[in-house]
Amino acid sequence: MKKLLYLFSIIAILVACKPSTDSKQESFKMPAVSDVAMYQVNPRVFAPENSLNAVADRIDSIRNLGVNIMWVMPIYPIGIEKGKNSPYCISDYKAVAPEFGTIDDFKHLAQVCHEHGMGIILDWVANHTAWDHPWVKEHPDWYTHDEKADTIIHPRPWDWFDVADLNYDNQDMRAAMIDAMKFWITEVGIDGFRCDVADGVPADFWKDAIDQLRSAAKGRDILMLAEGKRSDNFTAGFDMNYGWDFKDSLVQVFCKEKPASMLFEADKKEYDSIPDGKRKMRFTTNHDHSTEVTPPVQFTNLRGSMAAYVATVFLHGCPLVYGSQEVGYPEPINFFKYVAVDWNANAALYQEYATLIKVINDQEAIRNGSVVPFPNDDILLFERNTDKERILVAVNVRNVEKKMTTPTDWNGYKGVSLTNGKKITLGEEIILQPFEYIILK
Repeated sequence: MKKLLYLFSIIAILVACKPSTDSKQESFKMPAVSDVAMYQVNPRVFAPENSLNAVADRIDSIRNLGVNIMWVMPIYPIGIEKGKNSPYCISDYKAVAPEFGTIDDFKHLAQVCHEHGMGIILDWVANHTAWDHPWVKEHPDWYTHDEKADTIIHPRPWDWFDVADLNYDNQDMRAAMIDAMKFWITEVGIDGFRCDVADGVPADFWKDAIDQLRSAAKGRDILMLAEGKRSDNFTAGFDMNYGWDFKDSLVQVFCKEKPASMLFEADKKEYDSIPDGKRKMRFTTNHDHSTEVTPPVQFTNLRGSMAAYVATVFLHGCPLVYGSQEVGYPEPINFFKYVAVDWNANAALYQEYATLIKVINDQEAIRNGSVVPFPNDDILLFERNTDKERILVAVNVRNVEKKMTTPTDWNGYKGVSLTNGKKITLGEEIILQPFEYIILK
């Protein structure tokens, strides 16, 4: 009996000392919403097959940009009936398409993210499914029908003929949708969702879903990002939504010669519409925009793309980098098919993005400080400040040299450039070369 008790004691000690399979996840801490810097993964630019493993293999390069959240575009099985090979045409909410790998591959990617201090969120498509999703045959009442009530329709008013529109008047469908979302939180261990076409789904559904997801996470913080701009995104529980209107204004300023001060108006309008503590995700591109034009082309050249990025992410909001943007990929990327990206194409540009995101991560005034605008037609000039520090950001939004009068309380000011460490003394005028920017503390 003594030997048996001794043996049980040894086993108990070994079990107690063995690291839990969840220990790394438990030690990982999600960033505050105000501190989020996000990287969007389109698996189809990483590899033609087994791309989830290819993303995991590039984790150091991604993390070294300074980002702390990875958003992965849909990796679910893709519908064939009426299909266009779009990842947003989903035939099974609880599986991984063989093209991308296996569910264990995705669990491995989530673990690798957590080990590198990054959260991982998954794209969720609640507005519609593929036509060959089992729900279509098993539960046709879960879908929207035409006026005669005998034919399922595609989402209106869009021309998305490859997908079937879901009916949110059906409570059983809502419950099944939430159940599928919980699966990825509880069984796979992701840290939240980016919700596609969030404005096409009723806010009361999102409120119910987000409440249940946070409960299912059992104390873990989760991040909820709405691809939308309705004010009720936030009353429903989302932490962030899209800065669509700001991006539109950015294009007007950089491409249509509108005054730089237009960006102050766009920023204020967006933030006046959301509660304190919530955030807008700001971007110069994403998977939708890059199907048409990439930043180096849209904003004239690489220097224009970086000036636009500084104007976007330093003024207000959480920055996004779309995978391929950091190497200046010039051609449109059709995310319906594999596109090869040379990840070593532009090391200097990659380092510039990393430097800018590091400045954001290091400077409380940039993430949470007040904005003091100095309106001008050609130079976006503003101060971000707290009671402890002041940072001046100046961006030439034109492809020619521009100058403006230095604000009185910055005239003669000696500071340090946060991008290169050089000491700078401001004179009576701020003179910037084409698409030049300075960030001065």
